[in-house]
Amino acid sequence: MSKSNLQLVHECNTFPYYQDNPAAYTAHLKNYHIFKVQGCSSNLGYITNEVVSRFDWPKESWVVDSADQTVTLVAGSTPEARSAAVAQTLALAVKQDRFEVLRGWRDEMYPVYGPAGEFLLEMERCASPLFGIVSYGIHVTCYVEDATGLRLWVPRRSKTKQTYPGMLDNTVAGGMSTGEKPFECFVREAMEEASLPEDIVRANATSVGCVSYTYVRDSRAGGETGLVQPEVEYVYDVKLAADVIPKPNDSEVEEFCLFTVDETKKALANGEFKPNCAVVLIDFFIRHGIITPENEKDFLEIITKIHRRLEFPTASHAAN
Repeated sequence: MSKSNLQLVHECNTFPYYQDNPAAYTAHLKNYHIFKVQGCSSNLGYITNEVVSRFDWPKESWVVDSADQTVTLVAGSTPEARSAAVAQTLALAVKQDRFEVLRGWRDEMYPVYGPAGEFLLEMERCASPLFGIVSYGIHVTCYVEDATGLRLWVPRRSKTKQTYPGMLDNTVAGGMSTGEKPFECFVREAMEEASLPEDIVRANATSVGCVSYTYVRDSRAGGETGLVQPEVEYVYDVKLAADVIPKPNDSEVEEFCLFTVDETKKALANGEFKPNCAVVLIDFFIRHGIITPENEKDFLEIITKIHRRLEFPTASHAAN
C-alpha cells in the first residue's frame, strides 16, 4: 500500500505528543525511566524499563529510583569524570553481552548537553539509544538541474550494514561526534561516503536548516526495538554539475543512482527510504516548491512534525 507523506513523517517522528492526548502520553511515560545527571535539573533522555532492568548499574556511579522512574548519574562533577563512569558501565555491559546494539561499537563519542548548552558528558555512539539522549547529524541532498529537470543522487545502503540494510538514503549523511561542527562533519562524510572532493563541497553546498524528531527504533534499525532516539539533523543542499558523480568510498554504500523527482516520490511511497532520510527528502520537496499547500492536504502538520521541539535540552553548534 502506498504511503502518504504524513505517514512517512509519522514513521520517523514516532514518539507521542503530550498535546494530542495528555492522559495517554502520561501513561506512555510509565514505560521509561528518565536519565538524569546529578546537579542538572533537566531530563536528558528516556531509558526503557527493560533496558534499566538489564544493566548492572555500579552503585558508586548510579542511583536507580524505581518509584520516581529515574536513573541518575552521580559520579563526578566534571565531564571527564561523568564520561569515565558511563564508559565503565558500558564496558561491563559489553563484557556481559547484555545488548545487541552494543555489538556495533563505533569508537565514536556522542555528547550530552545541559539546559544552557553546557557539555555534561559523552558516550559511545552505539550506546546513545539505550539512554535516549539527543544526537546530532548532517543529511545532504545532492542534485542536478538541467533542461531535463531536477534529479537527485540517491545511494543504496549496503545489504550488510547493521542498520537499515539495503534501504535508500540521502546522498551524504552522518553523525556528529563530540566537538564536531555541522559543516565540517559534512565535508568529512562527503569524501568518506560519496568521494566528493572538499573543494566541490565547499563551493556548492548551501545550509538550508534542520529537521528534528523523536524516533522509536524498530527492527530495521538493528538490535533492541523500542529505544527512543531524539535527533537533530542539519540539512544541506548541493547542486552538482553533470560531470560530478558521487561514488562509494567505503563499504556502507552499494551504489549511487540519479533519480527523477517522480522516481524519488515513488520510492518514498513504497517505503524504500530509511525513515529519517524520507523526512529530509520531504523537507527538500517543500523547500523546492514540489510539495505545496495546494497539492498536499497535510502540509501544515508535516511542517510542524519535521521540526519537533524536543523533550530534552539541545545545544547550539555556532562557532565560538
